[in-house]
Amino acid sequence: MAKGSFNIGDEVAITANVRRRVTKDWVSVSVPSYGQPHSIVDRTSKVKQGQEIELIGHVTYVDREAGKVTVNLGIPVTVKADTLRLVTRYVPPKRKTPLVDKAT
Repeated sequence: MAKGSFNIGDEVAITANVRRRVTKDWVSVSVPSYGQPHSIVDRTSKVKQGQEIELIGHVTYVDREAGKVTVNLGIPVTVKADTLRLVTRYVPPKRKTPLVDKAT
C-alpha cells in the first residue's frame, strides 16, 4: 500500500512534539506541517518538554491534489499526508438483511 493513500474514515496516527505543559492536565504540542500550536489533555502520563507523543484520529477530508489530509483530533487539523501513519482502514458495516423485501 502506498504511503499517503488515505480515505475518509481511516484511523491515522501523527507524531507530535511536546512544547510545554500548560496546566496540570493540559499539554501544548507541535504537530508537524500544521503551523499552529495544539493543546491536548494529558492526565495519564507526565510527559516533559521535547518528548514525542502519538495522536490518533480519524480522517475527515482528503485533498489528493494538494497532498493534504484533515484529521479529527478533537478539532479538525489539516496536515500533509506524508506526516501521517495508517493505524486501521475504514471498513463499512455489512448489512445482515437486504433493503428490499422478498417477492411474494
